[in-house]
Amino acid sequence: MSAPAIAPVAAPDPFRRPSTILRRIRNWLTALFFLGLISAASAGIYRYRQSLNVTTYPVAPARQGDFLVIIRCRGELKAERSVPIYAPRVPDLRIAWLAPAGEAVKQDVPIVRFDSSTAQQQLQQKDAVLRQSQATLDQALAQARITAEQDKSELADAGFAVERARLEVSRQETVSRLQGESAAVDLSIAQQKFKVQEATVALHATADKSKIASLTRVRDQAAADVELTKSRIAQMELKSPIDGILVFESNYSQGWMNAKPFKVGDNVYAGMEIGEMPDLKTLTMDAKVEEIDRGRIQPGQDVRVRIDSLPELTLNARVSNISLMAETTNEFPPTRNFRAYAPLNNPDSRLRPGMNGGTDIVISRIPSAISIPSKALFTHAGKPVVYVADKGQYRPVNVEVQARNPDEVAITGLPAGSMVTLVDIEKKEQKK
Repeated sequence: MSAPAIAPVAAPDPFRRPSTILRRIRNWLTALFFLGLISAASAGIYRYRQSLNVTTYPVAPARQGDFLVIIRCRGELKAERSVPIYAPRVPDLRIAWLAPAGEAVKQDVPIVRFDSSTAQQQLQQKDAVLRQSQATLDQALAQARITAEQDKSELADAGFAVERARLEVSRQETVSRLQGESAAVDLSIAQQKFKVQEATVALHATADKSKIASLTRVRDQAAADVELTKSRIAQMELKSPIDGILVFESNYSQGWMNAKPFKVGDNVYAGMEIGEMPDLKTLTMDAKVEEIDRGRIQPGQDVRVRIDSLPELTLNARVSNISLMAETTNEFPPTRNFRAYAPLNNPDSRLRPGMNGGTDIVISRIPSAISIPSKALFTHAGKPVVYVADKGQYRPVNVEVQARNPDEVAITGLPAGSMVTLVDIEKKEQKK
């Protein structure tokens, strides 16, 4: 038997082992490099978070200047002068046109028009009655003149007859006795006819005068009706009595629950108040003052007015009057407040009566005072303290309070320009 063949064994590569070692070294170096990067990033993130923890507290500067000690209260604008708008003394009024409510209007500009179609028809009818009564009067005057002329002629004829009869009587000496007595009788008859004619003339004159007077009264009454109707038509248009805005009253004809401002088509009674026009130049802030603040407010104190709907606007005013007794409001639940009145010096054209706002009544001034926000003042161990920010560190500083306002506080013991925190550092640290 022949021996089995033995496969040759490959000789080891002398260059393979060093490359494997180098690869491992490179892997270890790469891993160490990434570990270093992760460590550096972690340290950076930690330091960044630490820096954020230091600078997240809000701060505000301590400012130096005149400190105004104020009393803050709420109120609304009112007009000291307001002109009411009344419906004319005309029956059967119906609104045909209204000026837009709330818009500024000039004096003598139409603001309300009523329906005048019925009055125009009445004017035509009454004008026809006037023309007819005038024609009747003219006819009566002409007839009276004709009657007067006829009476005058007949009276003259009667006078001539009397004179003729008197002449015949004067011839008694030259005629027979019978003719003389006949002439005397004719004279008597002529004189009686003359008297009757005079009475007739007087009767006609009196009757014509009475008829003319009656027709004149009818004509004057018709003319008065025409003038009255024309005056009513002229009152159908109301004009603005002053420069201001138009505010319409509520119409309660449909009941209190359905009351709404007057509008086109509403019926209006004669003399009814349908609106008013407040004078925008007399706007006054009517502020509600708490009883605890009443004794510190005096007439003549400066007032700063801010309107809710116009936050960018600050108006200057001065207290003109303050009520001596507290007044009960119509709010629910009812409250009692004193009222302080401050007329606005130069009212803005956008202001309207009824706008709500806040008022700051300046009761005193502290010159060159150090002021900080009220949120920056804290109390520890019964003493006021602030926290001053200094290069990322916060240290407490004891101060003394001179005056307080709702938003800021006047203090001493702190230099101007210091940055104070708006949070209590000790409580924040305790929570951590």
